[in-house]
Amino acid sequence: MNRVLIRPILKKIPYELFNGRKPNINHLRVFGCSCFVLNNGKENLGKFDEKVDLGIIIGYSLTSHAYRIYNKRLMTVEESIHVVFDEVDRKSIQIPKTSTEEDEQNISLEKLGISAEKQPVDSQKQPIEILQQSELPKEWRIPRDLSVENIIGQIKEGVSTRSSISNFCRHITFVSQIEPKSIDEALKDEKWVEAMHEELNQFTRNEVWFLVPKIAEMNIIGSKWVFRNKLDEDGVITRNKGRLVAKGYNQEEGIDYGETFAPVSRLEAMRLLLAFACMSGFKLFQIDVKSAFLNGFINEEVYVDQPSGFEDHQHPNHVFKLKKALYGLKQAPRQWYERLNNFLLSHGYERGMIDKTFFIKKSNSEIILVQIYVDDIIFGGTQDSLCEEFVAAMKGEFEMSMMGELSFFLGLQVKQTKDVIFLYQSKYCKEILKKFEMESCKEASTLMPSRCYKDADAAGKGVDQTKYRGLIGSLLYLTVSRPNIMFAVCLCARYQVNPKESHFKAAKGILKYLKGTSTVGLWYTSHSPIHLIGYSDSDFVGCKLDRKSTSGTCHLLGSSLISWHSKKQACVALSTAEVEYIAAGSCCSQILWLKQQLADFGLQISKVPLMCDNTSAINLTKNHIQHSRTKHIEIRHHFIRDHVSNGDCEAKFVETILELVDIFTKPIPKERFFFLRNELGILDLNNLS
Repeated sequence: MNRVLIRPILKKIPYELFNGRKPNINHLRVFGCSCFVLNNGKENLGKFDEKVDLGIIIGYSLTSHAYRIYNKRLMTVEESIHVVFDEVDRKSIQIPKTSTEEDEQNISLEKLGISAEKQPVDSQKQPIEILQQSELPKEWRIPRDLSVENIIGQIKEGVSTRSSISNFCRHITFVSQIEPKSIDEALKDEKWVEAMHEELNQFTRNEVWFLVPKIAEMNIIGSKWVFRNKLDEDGVITRNKGRLVAKGYNQEEGIDYGETFAPVSRLEAMRLLLAFACMSGFKLFQIDVKSAFLNGFINEEVYVDQPSGFEDHQHPNHVFKLKKALYGLKQAPRQWYERLNNFLLSHGYERGMIDKTFFIKKSNSEIILVQIYVDDIIFGGTQDSLCEEFVAAMKGEFEMSMMGELSFFLGLQVKQTKDVIFLYQSKYCKEILKKFEMESCKEASTLMPSRCYKDADAAGKGVDQTKYRGLIGSLLYLTVSRPNIMFAVCLCARYQVNPKESHFKAAKGILKYLKGTSTVGLWYTSHSPIHLIGYSDSDFVGCKLDRKSTSGTCHLLGSSLISWHSKKQACVALSTAEVEYIAAGSCCSQILWLKQQLADFGLQISKVPLMCDNTSAINLTKNHIQHSRTKHIEIRHHFIRDHVSNGDCEAKFVETILELVDIFTKPIPKERFFFLRNELGILDLNNLS
């Protein structure tokens, strides 16, 4: 208790004077002490599973009588009242009740092992003040055996110090662990109030708006607060973000918005940049523009209500007229892109011919590449001075934060070394398993049996469509770095209209495979020449429902897999030559796009090999004469002939055993699956040095 509040005459604190009793502080615990929290319904526990988790107390709940506990096993913060604390016993250090104040002081000092005769006693000081001067409460530690035999782990790696734990506890006390559902909840938490003030300060610095009187003719769109906790790649909350967004659905076309289209970088363009950077020997870096959309100028007259909880007291009935774009506006992405595009072009950057989110600047033989995905900007160059110049120019124009080397963006994790770049999604994979309650499921070594052929299962029992579609959507994004699951996910995606239990079981089989392979990803190496190659294949009438075939293609830059697809063809084919020919046409179209991208990088490639295991399809790409076997094929599939004759690509034969695209067209045996996975550079991070 703070001694300043103690009344010197009555020797009581204000609470005790008002209520006639001392306050109950039994619920207070030592901050940072160990505790055991009951695993109450968080997981489906087995018979012999542990019923409690070890944790650390970091505070108290703001909405209930629960404690806030950091769970060491789950690495999350939770609130619970079912907690047992492991505190140091301080019962031996108590202020005994004696007849006189002097005896009380002497006994207290004897408890601490301090001679009372050598200590000057000030009769004006309270007993508790003397104890505080004597380092109350003093901790009595149990001697521990610190011999080398009892040390766990590698000695050379060092030890975890108390400062590392305190730094963690200090960090999480500066952010709120709960996302408010409404503005009323947020206003009760000082951390979220601070986050909202930070957002509004951004508006002031960027001169986003100004107050004007409201008139009846205005089309006023509302605004609302959106609250999100920002996580790092380990899932730890690093920042509370309060975003004020406009209710863009109230906008009227032609009145307060016009053109809305804004280009967005393709994911294969990101992978192409990663592979090229690895082979060229330079690292990639990332910057984040703070409140990027607030930098875009708008041409229309747009009015929004004042933000809830922060109305102007002098002009409560005024509205804001926007000078710059606001999150939620229909034209906001386009206006931000236009601002950034004009800025980069004015500083000597050239825009890509087909990818309008890619920029390049050349200085003699040195280059710097910039790839934009809304407000996430990735860049790298062959010379450090070019990168430093780019960062300085961006900081001079926009308020931004330098994220350092590229390690985490768009849910993708990137590990960069001198000779290798590894792209994976282990964090996202664990989130999927947790979301669909498969964290404790058994692991599976393969995705599905080699003779797995799904049908509509009309007689089967139906399942929740929303949950099934959510699972398929989550798995589809995981294929960004996990092409080995592409065919299985696409196969399950065919039954989203009316999913059955058999389909849901097959989708869960994919989750079981992911349980044991969460660290699998794409491995890019610098020890490979820069050349482009494509593979195409098709499974003839593989679908048992409509007898349509499945096409598969993949493209590699050197030994780095950068593009792939698995898709059921739109029409029923009459021969294997026809399905292979159609698949080769899809592969050719992607080759043309990649060639143009590499041309922007400064690489001119001709006669790209297109590997196919069907000689009839190869001959069709070279023969312009229509005959009975090809006259029915749609004209759009014949464009490959022109590009073969022009030298853009060249169809070549590859043995079926070396056809890498089998993994995208049909279920294959376990040994074949692992062989193709390794050949495509889909490896496990834990198995590589």
